[in-house]
Amino acid sequence: MKREDIADLMAFAIIAEERSFTRAAVRLGLSGSALSHAIRLLEERLGTKLLNRTTRSVAPTAAGQRLLARLAPALGEIAEGIEALAEERGNPSGVVRINTHGSAALLHVVPRLRALREAHPGIVIDLAVNDGLVDIVADGFDAGIRYGEQLARDMVAVRIGREVRTAVVAAPEYLADRPAIRSPSDLLQHDCLSWHLRTQGEQLRWQFLQDGQKLSVKVRPVFMANDFSILMAAALSGSGLAYLLKEQVIEHLNSGQLIEVLPDYSVPHEACYLYYPDRRQMRPAMRAVIDILKDADP
Repeated sequence: MKREDIADLMAFAIIAEERSFTRAAVRLGLSGSALSHAIRLLEERLGTKLLNRTTRSVAPTAAGQRLLARLAPALGEIAEGIEALAEERGNPSGVVRINTHGSAALLHVVPRLRALREAHPGIVIDLAVNDGLVDIVADGFDAGIRYGEQLARDMVAVRIGREVRTAVVAAPEYLADRPAIRSPSDLLQHDCLSWHLRTQGEQLRWQFLQDGQKLSVKVRPVFMANDFSILMAAALSGSGLAYLLKEQVIEHLNSGQLIEVLPDYSVPHEACYLYYPDRRQMRPAMRAVIDILKDADP
């Protein structure tokens, strides 16, 4: 096999992973036209079409899927070998793909990006936001980030955030002309902005501590979403009460844009964890990312 064949096969695998010539070209540091030309020549050499191309998407053909299945182990070993050499020089590199809960990304990953970049400029984190549980191995991710109670089984878990508390919040404009909220049962008289658990097909029940016991309340939602930033924006607009992590809204509480109700009933929320498959040999880039995120946990 010629050297250019290996390079073109790796390019093909990245295009199939990204489902986009544009994104693949960025990862490879090539122009889109150069990448397209390389794949066309590869297909000519192999005598078969590997990718179906439309104006909106790129996907492997049946032949391309069969080739990918054969290539994946070998290309993975090549990538790990290159990264291992880089680590020996003190420079782990490569793309680390992480599937994460949206709020976890904002609270625990984004604040550490600068530190990661300064320590390991050759590492790129590729985040995919998904608030349900996914099979990170089947979907090609290196790791996942979820809150404690959502951890997948048979995974190694590393805590990257401390335990936080929940908060029911609303804008002053909403609370001004609404019934007083003195206990969780009073929420049933209010407009609530609720988290929709897409994977379970139902809304999230709001949890509280009352007389030392956990209390679960199924509120009356006037709006549902599965993105905390949307729920927070809705609360800021005066549309109702939102049930969020206090860390998510602390700046708005300090500024007075939001007011917390029922603070004495607030329940602890489990810490955030990064989890990954139990493998004997971990990619150097993955280890570096874990170390940076773990160091952020006080």
